[in-house]
Amino acid sequence: MKKNRIYMLALAIIGGSCSVSAHNNTMVEINDGLMQGVQHDSVISYKGIPYAQPPVGDLRWRAPQPVNAWDGVLQATDYGSDCMQEPFPGDAAPLSGKLSEDCLFLNVWQPAEPSRTLHPVMVWIHGGGFVNGGSSATNYDGTSFAKNGIVMVSINYRLGRFGFFAHPALTAAHEDPALGNYGLMDQIAALKWVKDNIAHFGGDPNQVTVVGESAGGLSIHALLTSPMAENLFERAIIQSGAGRRHFSGRYLSHENASGEASAEAAGLLFAKKFNIEGQGQAALEALRALPAEDVVDGLSMMNLDGVTYTGPMIDETLITAHPQYIYNTGRGLSVPLLLGATTSEIPVSSPFTKWPETVDEALAIFGPVGSKIAKYAYGVTQDTPVTKLALDIIRDTGMVEPARFVMKAADAQGQTVYGYRFGYVADALKPTSNGADHASDIVYAFNTLHAQYHDAVTAADQAMADQVHQYWVNFIRHGNPNGLGVPHWSHYRSWADNLMMFSNEGADQSGMVFDPWKVRLTLIESIQPPL
Repeated sequence: MKKNRIYMLALAIIGGSCSVSAHNNTMVEINDGLMQGVQHDSVISYKGIPYAQPPVGDLRWRAPQPVNAWDGVLQATDYGSDCMQEPFPGDAAPLSGKLSEDCLFLNVWQPAEPSRTLHPVMVWIHGGGFVNGGSSATNYDGTSFAKNGIVMVSINYRLGRFGFFAHPALTAAHEDPALGNYGLMDQIAALKWVKDNIAHFGGDPNQVTVVGESAGGLSIHALLTSPMAENLFERAIIQSGAGRRHFSGRYLSHENASGEASAEAAGLLFAKKFNIEGQGQAALEALRALPAEDVVDGLSMMNLDGVTYTGPMIDETLITAHPQYIYNTGRGLSVPLLLGATTSEIPVSSPFTKWPETVDEALAIFGPVGSKIAKYAYGVTQDTPVTKLALDIIRDTGMVEPARFVMKAADAQGQTVYGYRFGYVADALKPTSNGADHASDIVYAFNTLHAQYHDAVTAADQAMADQVHQYWVNFIRHGNPNGLGVPHWSHYRSWADNLMMFSNEGADQSGMVFDPWKVRLTLIESIQPPL
């Protein structure tokens, strides 16, 4: 095997039958074999690298298995397949690759210039509600990070029922130490791959920062609090990742305190849709024989089926409890953090038992005194639409206040944490916008504005992207976002509720503020359900 690799490498260098370029600095050997990347200007990229065996057939609903080494040279020039899903119109990060159940691939961007020292590493975990998304979206291109001396890795992980599924037949088989959260197991396997291999790409395995948005941010909370993910990263950036509850409050095998059925019960209902009965080996074989399209069964961000699908569950091995519970006990926040939310977040986790029909009904959840304070805090007038007010409360409940909760918990644990609120709206959207939408900060952090807005990018837009991107680069490099050319960013203190505000007025107006939503978020904190 080793001799064959050396022979293939020699062919590549002299332009032999491998049909690879003479740029031998784009050839790399990792633990599993040789691969050929592509150089563009000062960056080399390697795409479609398998980090685990294809999770198909008998490996469907199994923990990711080590990849089989390959002979020859892997042409790592194009993205591998993204994970099976039902794409939805209007996705802010449309995928550029095909979809397949065989999808456990990752991508690496590295500086092309040789260095005597290893570079810091960023690992990107995409969002999409655990049912959509993938690493092939052009918004997630790692070129700008690599140009700034960061080795960037993006990963795929199993989604929907492929990634999060339980059934009594799987529990009875107990083929792996953990069950149910296969998508999170994939993320852990990818991080282990990074630890084992990233030095071959010039990356420092002891300087890994995980970065995730939305479901990717929720994933980081799972990784921070999971005993299975210890010592796999040194820093974390969480963009709109909530932080109180996991996506699902369901347990693997039993009801939760609210009486919600187990994830196994949801799995039984899904199996019944396809006339699969029983809880033994025959049922498991029948489930694994289902076509991939049947397992998807129309599930997407626009069609979340809470009856036959649960998302991440408390399996009591990988996920032992909600982040809120663990953080409140003084544990879990063991690395420096940078986190925040946007000013017009996605509406999730509603505190209303039914949709309010009047402003007074919307405010009633705060109680007689709190509702009067909330009227002031939310700027309610006689012209305020109840829909807008209710959506603001829902957004605060699900995303904005939980981010503040994590900041406060980290500060209480003595951990360094930097908080932000992203309020900038691209100039092309300003006339019709009510604030910075959920996920709109991603292309600024990646400095990939043209992938999103194309020719509509203005100088003001680019200035904001340059600023946000530099903060992210600084934090990945030093665990501190500060550096030359950007306004000073103080770490968060609970008594001050201080944030970096990325202003809608532009990069020159970004700076530290006392949270202008302090009163309303304190009210939201008072109605968050205890665990």
